[in-house]
Amino acid sequence: MFQQILFATSATPACDPAARVAFNLARRYGGRLALLHVLGVPTRGFSQEVVDIRTGQKVQADEDYLACVREEITQYYAKQMESVPGAAIDIRLGYPHREILRKARDERPDLIVMGGTTEDPSGSAYKKVMVGSTFHRVAKAAFCPVLAVGRSAASFWGGGFSNIVFATDFSKAANAAFDFCLEVAGSLDGELHLFHALDIGTPQTGVLIDQDAIEKRLREARQRIRGLYVPRMGEFKKYSIEVWEGIPYIEIVKFAREKQADLIIMAHQSQALDAENAKLGSNMEQVIVRASCPVLSVSRPPKAQ
Repeated sequence: MFQQILFATSATPACDPAARVAFNLARRYGGRLALLHVLGVPTRGFSQEVVDIRTGQKVQADEDYLACVREEITQYYAKQMESVPGAAIDIRLGYPHREILRKARDERPDLIVMGGTTEDPSGSAYKKVMVGSTFHRVAKAAFCPVLAVGRSAASFWGGGFSNIVFATDFSKAANAAFDFCLEVAGSLDGELHLFHALDIGTPQTGVLIDQDAIEKRLREARQRIRGLYVPRMGEFKKYSIEVWEGIPYIEIVKFAREKQADLIIMAHQSQALDAENAKLGSNMEQVIVRASCPVLSVSRPPKAQ
């Protein structure tokens, strides 16, 4: 299932949870792991002077400096790399999201693994709860699913994807993502939980639904899941169906915690936006930074050129 894995890393503690998941996946499923570190963006044109994203300092990215960085990364992941023979390190210059996507086009991985959040030296509370802009852009444009590990707790799962939550909002993107979700559950012999969170609004938004209407919509959502997804499962029988009401991202996180999920799968929702300015839907964004398991973003396949 995951024979080719691309792990985009800054080789800093911010990426440690994602590293744990990436190496565990490669080791468990016998996949080939490629580590990509984007050193920084050249200050001008084709200059070798870059701002190192790890240190924030301007450096001359000549062969000696690149060799030094490669050795530092090799030492940083020394123990993990011993358990995954053949893991390769690639260092590039440029904008991180562009280089990650170029690497993905070159190697066609089955999965891209990234950290779900970015560090913010200023301590901004906003930055601490927002998914990194690099992840936004990669998830929108990638040719394969992108796995986000937003919290340290999300990296301490049971060692495999045996308990999977598919969170759907019945959008076209979610319906397309279901096929991949079913493939993952079937190939890994996992249990699949089909889940929909009915958004009933809050007093603050001024949008509230009376209880009779809520119960009617809950019944309709269950019927919709049965009609839309169950016929596509074929012989796959290890599934459950749940519909809860509330704030979607909160209910998704609570449901996944109750089911002790190893993985949450959701669809990327910003097909109408270009890759440079894409933002993840707010529900996925909040699930990534709150969930106690990895979150897989699935985009619709790109249109043929």
